Amino acid sequence: MATPHPASREFPYDIAIVGLGYVGLPTALAMHAAGQRVLGLDVSLDRLQAILAGRVDLLASDRERLQASIIASADEFALTDDARLLADARAVVVCVPTPVDAHLVPDLSILRSACAAVVANAVPGQVLILTSTTYVGTTDDLLVHPLAARGLRPGEDIAVAFSPERIDPGNAGHAHEAVPRVVGGATPQCTELAVEVLGGYAEQVHPVSSTGAAELTKLLENTFRAVNIALANEMAEISGALNLDVMEVIAAAATKPYGFMPFYPGPGVGGHCIPCDPHYLLWQLRRRRITSPVIEQAMNGIAARPGRVVDRCVEVLAARGQSIAGARVLVLGTAYKPDVEDVRESPALEILALLAARGAKIAYQDEMIPTLRVEGVGELQSEADPLAFAPDLVIVHTLHGRTEPEWLASAPAILDTTYRVSAGPRVVL
Repeated sequence: MATPHPASREFPYDIAIVGLGYVGLPTALAMHAAGQRVLGLDVSLDRLQAILAGRVDLLASDRERLQASIIASADEFALTDDARLLADARAVVVCVPTPVDAHLVPDLSILRSACAAVVANAVPGQVLILTSTTYVGTTDDLLVHPLAARGLRPGEDIAVAFSPERIDPGNAGHAHEAVPRVVGGATPQCTELAVEVLGGYAEQVHPVSSTGAAELTKLLENTFRAVNIALANEMAEISGALNLDVMEVIAAAATKPYGFMPFYPGPGVGGHCIPCDPHYLLWQLRRRRITSPVIEQAMNGIAARPGRVVDRCVEVLAARGQSIAGARVLVLGTAYKPDVEDVRESPALEILALLAARGAKIAYQDEMIPTLRVEGVGELQSEADPLAFAPDLVIVHTLHGRTEPEWLASAPAILDTTYRVSAGPRVVL
């Protein structure tokens, strides 16, 4: 066909979502809520069973959508681990993780496998959309060229596009359908068809000229955040040296109605966006012998932040006449951000491991994380009564909800990495 068109054949499903994690599942639910017939694909049977049982970390609004989707008929909403069923979907959206390895090199194994399954089961007339954050050129490398090798020419037989995901786990302030989607196709026709698919649930879709422009858009978004968080951390150190409250300074600067956006200091950065995404860009630049000193320094500063927390623990304990070796240190909140059951890349993991390596006796309390595996230590369980652990020092890492726990006021010493605690003998980084 001269121009691929989804209506050129009948598809049992309007859309298939590949990968039902923190991005894919809310996307699938939003699509279904908008009236789309949705097929959800995940290679993990455990994950599929957890979704059906409702044992997943979702906003209250998405949990309601999940309940409605589960009771829907199989031709309206279905879950599967069979990639062959992708051929039954008018559009296929890939939403799988793109982490980095221990050496901060992009780990594309999950994405390669997912895209290979999509290519193997692609049929003429489909619209294929990659959303996983990755390097510029991935859509060409993993979809466009392999499809062409199969005789499916993007822009003629099939449509291919990239549209970066924009989901903020745990944040109910931005409904999925209200967040604009950026999309760039392999050809103008591909862009047009991808806009049509995403417009089936998103209130605003912003087309760009190419898949590469869309890919770099996502890298810019999260690199911007990384650089500014690194700056906020440095400003916290500066404020401390000048005996000033960094949160007061940030709040004052944020009164300016233009030219300033507030970012806040903390113990480091978690999740699979800021700690990982800029490294996809840096990795690609290194291959081209291009340096990016601002980004490199920001990522180095972020990576060093958990170590700074532990160094500060040593200082606080020393001021109390204690050594880190043998000290009882409890970390309050281990999720990477408030109000999520997510410890991916959480600074708390590294902080606990570093404390244990220095001889501290460690524990944690987090009502949303019942168990936690710490490298070099093993599995820990959340303390039901943190004061029963008799901590010498409490590190406030993540505060769920809007209030700090009452018991914190009875802690002998508090290292507040959130800069938001008001009770007890508190010090900051």
